Amino acid sequence: MTHKKTLVLGASDNPNRYAYRAVHQLKNHGHEVVPVGIRKGQVAGMDIHTDRPQSEGVDTVTLYVGPQNQPGWYDYILDLNPKRIIFNPGTENPELEELAQQRGIRTEEACTLVMLSIGQY
Repeated sequence: MTHKKTLVLGASDNPNRYAYRAVHQLKNHGHEVVPVGIRKGQVAGMDIHTDRPQSEGVDTVTLYVGPQNQPGWYDYILDLNPKRIIFNPGTENPELEELAQQRGIRTEEACTLVMLSIGQY
């Protein structure tokens, strides 16, 4: 299995949030995880970055930020130049998908947790 460096945008230290579960599951599956969120905290033993860390070699950005809050992140996400962006349920955004595809970034409307659970990540 290939391990994919994954940036979780919308990471949270709240166990009731899907982003929290995604960070744990990605880590459990051996992926390198970069948690980025709007509030400081810790998840899966890692600090949540509230700045916009420049991270090299990001394979996947998985979104847990609603489309109404995404425009402020567009440049950051696109400048990371990930291989793909996963739009989890509720984060679908045709504008960002189009911008990503213009740069050759694959987009998927899918659930990271489901993908991990069925071995399709």
